[in-house]
Amino acid sequence: MDVIKKILKSVREYKAASILAPLFVIGEVFMETVIPLLMAKMIDDGFSAGDMHYIVKTGGVMLVCAIAGLFFGVMSGRYAAIASAGLAKNLRQDMYNHIQDFSFRNIDHFSTASLVTRLTTDITNVQNAYQMIIRMLVRAPVMMVFSFVMAMIINVKLSMIILLAIPILGAFIVIISVQAHGIFRKLFIIYDRMNTVVQENLLGIRTVKAYVREQREIDKFTETSSESKRLSIEAEKRLILNMPFMSLLTAACTVLISLLGANMIIKGTGSLTTGGLMSLFTYIIQILSSLMMVSMIVIQCVMAKASADRIVEVMDEKSDLADNDHPVMEVPDGSIEFDHVSFGYFPGKDKYVLNDINFSIKPGEVVGIIGGTGSSKSTLVSLIPRLYDAAEGSVKVGGVDVRNYDIKTLRDQVSMVLQKNELFSGTIKENLKWGNENATDEQILEACKISQADEFVQTMPDKYDTHIEQGGRNVSGGQKQRLCIARALLKQPKILILDDSTSAVDMATDALIQEGMKNYLPQTTKIVIAQRIASVEHADKIIVLDQGRISGIGTNEELLKNNEIYREVAQSQRKGGEGDEQ
Repeated sequence: MDVIKKILKSVREYKAASILAPLFVIGEVFMETVIPLLMAKMIDDGFSAGDMHYIVKTGGVMLVCAIAGLFFGVMSGRYAAIASAGLAKNLRQDMYNHIQDFSFRNIDHFSTASLVTRLTTDITNVQNAYQMIIRMLVRAPVMMVFSFVMAMIINVKLSMIILLAIPILGAFIVIISVQAHGIFRKLFIIYDRMNTVVQENLLGIRTVKAYVREQREIDKFTETSSESKRLSIEAEKRLILNMPFMSLLTAACTVLISLLGANMIIKGTGSLTTGGLMSLFTYIIQILSSLMMVSMIVIQCVMAKASADRIVEVMDEKSDLADNDHPVMEVPDGSIEFDHVSFGYFPGKDKYVLNDINFSIKPGEVVGIIGGTGSSKSTLVSLIPRLYDAAEGSVKVGGVDVRNYDIKTLRDQVSMVLQKNELFSGTIKENLKWGNENATDEQILEACKISQADEFVQTMPDKYDTHIEQGGRNVSGGQKQRLCIARALLKQPKILILDDSTSAVDMATDALIQEGMKNYLPQTTKIVIAQRIASVEHADKIIVLDQGRISGIGTNEELLKNNEIYREVAQSQRKGGEGDEQ
């Protein structure tokens, strides 16, 4: 019930349609159950007596009932479609909006493929189930009740046969539904895995082809697809028993009522008439068909229950980053202080990837960060805009603990060019305006000149109106990096973080970018994570990280004298450079 309540919160403006749909269903069912009774009256009181006037009059009433039933049916279908589609729209929007508030840690909890499945397949399952519930699930019990009442009016004793069949079919439906539910939960997990395989293959298709691993990817997909097929068949083996069992029960009830009813008519031992017996057959079919409808709805609801659980799981996920009751709404400057900061992606001190980090940066300083692969350079800078929260200690920006800022205010003043650059489908200008939606053409041009992006943009067919394909597939890695740097510069933040964002450009271009940024936004604190010493050697200070700890802090000259790790990196790169020159 808790899951249902949470799902129904997204009905909102579609409550009226959700109420009108079942009301029209009740009207439709009433008309359908009245017609067989009128038919019995026509046979018994019209045809038997040869009363043509009565036949015409009753036939006219039946025609009106049929037209009214058609109208009610159309309207119920219309409002059920509006309500279910509206629920799906709101639910998808609510879920999508909720995901936008997730921290990186929350996003790590769910795979991207799983979130996509929940936003699409799972919500569609809930939508279909909701439409069936407000229409067919209302129709089925109302039809059973109305039909049973009409059957009782015709003959009480024969109606008891139908009454006995209902719990038998109901118990059967419950048994197979419980068994199928567990299978569907496993099936949706396989769907997540299949989406992951497809996503990885499509995003990394160039790597797959470069390493000639197409067959391996085909085998991975075949494996998950086969498992999906196996579970689907396993579920269907149980669900397909519904129809034959329903047909068997309907046939048994029809034969039994035929035998007893015919005996009553021939012997005249009861009040049953020929018209009444024919109507009873209609009511048997209506009642048992309604039960069959219930079983179909139950099957859909079993699938929807598994989907609803997965949707609510995302909706219940609370972001571990939240504003306090009285957040600070202004970042005074770009100063940064790490005070005994430790952090881990998983609970436990033994799993920390950053340990006892201490340093301070003055506003406007240029700071380089150097370290080997896995030294947690990217993790460290992710704590500044509060993409993660420190497990121990505090991170301060402008002298204020980042946890005391309004998150939007803080992130508006901290611009990051992430290690993995992302461009979105749209024009170059539209991508650049992510940094500042009100940026003028002059500001865009200036930022692109500093990032050395203008030189290649000018060679493109439509220049800044050139369309960027999804993921920036139609630009090179170096071009993508330069556009992302320009986008960050347009934000004009108090802190600018470049996370190894010039790795795909040559050293000459890198030097031009560093020189351009030095004079651009002089009051902005700049943090440069790099693999190349040349990218950070002119920084005001350089932080050397080793295995999540600070190995040394100082200028290029100081570290060359006092830090063995930095000196070894510099010497190896110098030798590599000399080798290249030779």
